[in-house]
Amino acid sequence: MQITPRECFTVPLGGQQIELQDVLHADDGLHLLRVRIREKTRFTIFDIDAATARQWAAAMARWADGAPPAGAGPAP
Repeated sequence: MQITPRECFTVPLGGQQIELQDVLHADDGLHLLRVRIREKTRFTIFDIDAATARQWAAAMARWADGAPPAGAGPAP
């Protein structure tokens, strides 16, 4: 398995460290994005495929842009 760092940043409120890494499994060529979130001594790690990364990124972009959640009706 080959792991290549991509980006690392710290959340201003809370101080969590978020690290993104490319993960390539040499045996089968599986390519994933590893998301590592560090909160003090605790780690949460997700290995996600490209389709999931796109869906997650789009949901976060909609939130950041102030758009309603996907599938939500118009605001009353």
